[in-house]
Amino acid sequence: MITTLDERGLIVACPKCGQHNRLAYRRLDQRPRCPKCGSGLAVPGEPLEIETEAAFRALISDSALPVLVDFWAPWCGPCKVIAPEVAAVAAQGAGRVLVAKVNTEEHPRLAAQFQVRGIPLLVLFQGGREQARQAGALPASGIERFLRENTAHAA
Repeated sequence: MITTLDERGLIVACPKCGQHNRLAYRRLDQRPRCPKCGSGLAVPGEPLEIETEAAFRALISDSALPVLVDFWAPWCGPCKVIAPEVAAVAAQGAGRVLVAKVNTEEHPRLAAQFQVRGIPLLVLFQGGREQARQAGALPASGIERFLRENTAHAA
């Protein structure tokens, strides 16, 4: 399932009828339904690619779920190593945590704002505030442990 996001929420397709639906960030902890067919809509279980700074700011400030952000770059070897581990955590944590990816080459202002000094860097946000950060490549089990230690709601 490909999910996009903007300043108002996540846009997901209904698995039954294909209708595109917006899931407001503030209500991601609820069980949304498609208004067209009534089917349940799932919170994404894959990393969300950040395309705009405005969408990123809305996501981390408004999300009812904790947001784990992977700051990375395409040229970074350890970033390539951690990518499937981050994806596994996103799949296992669907509905409990959102996982987003920020390409520091495309969004250098975000990298500067959040003082990204090295990549890969995982930053956990909850309630619009940074809760914790972890530098370096970790296996999925290490990322899950990082989440457990820093929030009661995540994986």
